[in-house]
Amino acid sequence: MDQTIVFGTLLLVLGLFAWGGIRHDFVALIALFILIITGIIKPAAAFIGFGHPAVITVAAVLIIGKALELSGLIDLLGKWVMKVGNNLVLQILTLSVLAGVASAFMNNVGALAIMMPVAIHMGRNSGNPPSYILMPVAFASLLGGMTTLIGTPPNIIIATFRGDELGEPFGMFDFSPVGVVLALAGIAFITLIGWRLLPKRKAQKSDKEKFDIDDYIAEVEVTKDAEARGKTIGELRKESEADVQILGLIRSKKRIHAPEKDEVLLNKDIIILEADADALKKFLKETGSKLVGDKKFRKDAEGSENIAITEAIVMADSQLNGRTAADLQMRSRYGINLLAVARREQQIRRRLDHVIFRPGDVLLLQGREHVLNDTITAMGCLPLAERGLRIGYQTKIPLSLGIFITSIVLVVTGLLPVQVSFAIAAVAMVLSGVLPVKDFYNSIDWPVIILLGAMIPVGTALETSGGAESIASIVLGLAVTFPPWAILALILVITMFLSDVINNAATVVLMAPIAISVASGLGFSIDPFLMAVAVGGSCAFLTPIGHQSNTLVMGPGGYKFTDYWRMGLPLEVIIVAVGIPVILFVWPL
Repeated sequence: MDQTIVFGTLLLVLGLFAWGGIRHDFVALIALFILIITGIIKPAAAFIGFGHPAVITVAAVLIIGKALELSGLIDLLGKWVMKVGNNLVLQILTLSVLAGVASAFMNNVGALAIMMPVAIHMGRNSGNPPSYILMPVAFASLLGGMTTLIGTPPNIIIATFRGDELGEPFGMFDFSPVGVVLALAGIAFITLIGWRLLPKRKAQKSDKEKFDIDDYIAEVEVTKDAEARGKTIGELRKESEADVQILGLIRSKKRIHAPEKDEVLLNKDIIILEADADALKKFLKETGSKLVGDKKFRKDAEGSENIAITEAIVMADSQLNGRTAADLQMRSRYGINLLAVARREQQIRRRLDHVIFRPGDVLLLQGREHVLNDTITAMGCLPLAERGLRIGYQTKIPLSLGIFITSIVLVVTGLLPVQVSFAIAAVAMVLSGVLPVKDFYNSIDWPVIILLGAMIPVGTALETSGGAESIASIVLGLAVTFPPWAILALILVITMFLSDVINNAATVVLMAPIAISVASGLGFSIDPFLMAVAVGGSCAFLTPIGHQSNTLVMGPGGYKFTDYWRMGLPLEVIIVAVGIPVILFVWPL
C-alpha cells in the first residue's frame, strides 16, 4: 500500500510538472503534504529536507554567483567579448565558452542572464539573427554547469546521495573529467553544426524597429469643448470603451511621464496614447478631443530627452509572472509604460493591461532613462540593452575572487564540507562589501530552495517504501539481455527525458535512489550510475520548459516549442554516445 501511494503521488507530480499550470515549488509541496497525510512521511521528518546539505549549498552558491556578477568580473569579460568581430561562428564559440566557464562556478541562469544582452547586441550590430546565437549560449550554460560540484543543483544533490550511501560525497572537481569532455564535445557541435539547424529569424536593429511602435503612438489635444476636459485620467479610462493606453501628458510644453490616475486634464493638454486606428477613432469620438497634426510634441517637449525605450525579459522568478499590468499598477508603482509584449513569434500590442505575463516574455518598456534599468531589475526582469562596465566595482574583482578561491581550496583540501565553506564565503561577500545586504536574500532562487526542501523527503519515501527497488528490479530484468553499458545508458536516457519535462533538481532526487538500487542489484559501483544521473539531469535540451535557461531565450530568439528539438536532439545523442564511454573510463563498474 505504501508503494501504491508513493507511485500514485509521483504520477500526479509528474503530470503537474509537465502541465506547468502550478509552479514547481508548489507541486513539490503538494507531494510532500500528501505523503505526510497518508503517513508515509512522519510529521517530525516533514521539513528535514530544508536543512539538507544540498539545499544549503545551492543557496550559498546562488549568493556567491550574484556577488561575482556584481563585482564587475563578468562585465569585464563581456566587454572583451564585444571585440570578437562579426564572424558568426567565432561569436557563438566565444559566447558559448564564456557562458560555459561562468556556469561552472555560478548559477546557469545567472551566467546566461549576463551573456544574453551581450549576445543580442552583438547579433544586432553584425546583422546576425538572434535565433542563431541565443539557443547555443543557453545550451552552453547547461553544459558548463555539469563540470563542477557547484555548477548546477543536480551535481550538489548527487554528491550528497553518494555521501549518504558511501560516507564520502563527490568532491568539487570529481565531476570535471566527465563534465569537461562532454562540455567540449557539446560546444564543438553547437559551434560547428548546431546553430545551422536552427530557424533563421530576421535580426532587428532596434527596439522601435522591432515593434513598429511609432505606428501605434498618437498625440491627442484636449480642447476647451472636449468632454475629457476637467476629468481625471482614471475617470477617462473607466468611461471610455476605446482600447487605448495613456502613456504620458504634455502641459505647457513640459512632459509628464506615466501620469497618475487622479491627474485632471486641462484645456490644451496633449495626451500621448497608444492605440490602433479603430481604437483612436473611437476615443476621439467619445472624448471630443482632436488629433494633433504631424508634429511630434512628445519629442519636442521639455523632459522628452530623458525618456527612453528598452526591452526586458521576464525572468522565471519575477514578481510579474501570472499577473497583469493592471494588477501590478505598473504606471503608478514603477513609473513605466508597457508599450508591447512579444511572446515567441507573436507581438501583442492591444489590451496590454490585461496580458498575463509569463517567463520568457519580452516587454517593450518606456521610462525615465536614469532609473529604467534599476526599475526593470526591481521587477525581476532582465534588461536586454547592452550594459556598460560598472567602473566603481572593478576594485572588488580581486577581493571577490580571493574569497571564492579560498572557499574552493577549503573544500578541495577537506578542511571544511562544501555547505559550510560556501556559506562562510556567502557571508564574507556581504561583510567585505562586494555584495550589498539587500541582495543577500534577493539573489537566492527561493522556488528552487522550496522545491528541493520538499522533494528530498519525497525521494527518501520512494526509497524507504521499496518503490525505488521495485523500479530497479524491472530494469535489472533487462540486464539478462543487455550488457551493463546499455543499462547505464538507459538510466542516462530516462533521466534526460524526465529533465526535459520536469525540474532537473526534482528529476535527480527521484532517479538517484533508483540508480543506486540498480547498481547494487548488479553488484557494481554506484559511482558511474550516479554520474549518469547527474549528466542526464543537466541535459534538458528538447523543450523550453526543461530548464529556465531554455525558457529565457524563447522570446528574444523568437523560438517555437519544436525549435528546441532541431539542435537539442542531436546534442543529446552526442551526450549519450560520448558520455557512456567516458563515464565507464573515469568511473569503472
